[in-house]
Amino acid sequence: MQTIGIGLVLLLVAVVPAFAKPVKVFILAGQSNMEGHARVETFDYIGDDPATAPLLKQMRNADGTPKVCERVWISYLTGENTVKEGKLTAGYGALGRGPKIGPEFTFGLRMEEKLNQPVLLIKTAWGGKSLHTDFRPPSAGEAGPCYRLMIEHVQKVLQDIRRIIPDYDPKQGYEIAGFVWLQGWNDLVDAKVYPKRAEPGGYALYSELLAKFIRDVRKDLPAPDLPFVIGVLGVGGMEAKGHIVNFREAMAAPAALPEFKGRVVAVPTAPFWDARLAAIDAKLGQIKAKRQQLGKQVQEGKLTKEEADRQAKELAAKLITPEDEALWKRGASNAGYHYLGCAKTFALMGRAFADALLPLQKP
Repeated sequence: MQTIGIGLVLLLVAVVPAFAKPVKVFILAGQSNMEGHARVETFDYIGDDPATAPLLKQMRNADGTPKVCERVWISYLTGENTVKEGKLTAGYGALGRGPKIGPEFTFGLRMEEKLNQPVLLIKTAWGGKSLHTDFRPPSAGEAGPCYRLMIEHVQKVLQDIRRIIPDYDPKQGYEIAGFVWLQGWNDLVDAKVYPKRAEPGGYALYSELLAKFIRDVRKDLPAPDLPFVIGVLGVGGMEAKGHIVNFREAMAAPAALPEFKGRVVAVPTAPFWDARLAAIDAKLGQIKAKRQQLGKQVQEGKLTKEEADRQAKELAAKLITPEDEALWKRGASNAGYHYLGCAKTFALMGRAFADALLPLQKP
């Protein structure tokens, strides 16, 4: 009996320290692309590319179902202001039209792979929100509603981690280990707030606000040395020009400030933009524009509905090949400003964000 007792004690000594490590907490915030509009149905497309096929294997079980993390949990304040919580798997993207992912899924998978301790993701994201108003940091004036909701949700979750991680022991504690910011579209397109956006430096206000946002988040959590990743808007890919390039430079600018050196990292997402799907999307845009033009002619009595339909179908048959149609169905599930709802794109982003934060972790 004494031998068995000693063995049990040794077993507990071996197991408890690893499990009792502090929970690594990562905060993910932003607008619709942080929500994530990539439908699970587009997962197969990830496997078509030999470079990303191994990533798909990490995302799925042998039977094809999405992996469920064993040591990563998530609390997600959704764009509908509802809360969704549990072990991380696919389905913590934007609500509606079936399960979707944002960057959180592969971000969490990567953290589980690299960190030998429990991980908690706290995600807050709302579609169509700006930094200049909705996420406005308090040091820039009155705090925006999304900024307040974000901080409040993080604080609420951290006050009762056991509600999400049942085996959590307050004695093990937690560490706020990183923040990922993926936003930008609503600021990009706002010509009133950024009237000189077509000029170099036209988005300087965004850079100022984002720097204040980082300082205020660190102060309010509090986490004075919090590692911060800026997911630089990549819609349009590497071929984007004009004001989009100006905006990307403004997004990345805070990472170059001396006060943030080595603790704030700008991660470009343009390399993950899918050019093949984007080419098909451009053709679909031409067809949509033609349909609108024909519809106007029908309303004006210049064209019959039947003739309008015929012309639209002819253009579609000319532009969209059967191969295009099959590829679009396999890889895309949303509009261009949502990175075409392509799971491959979001999977690569999530992994890149995690890889940027991992070297910044405390030993």
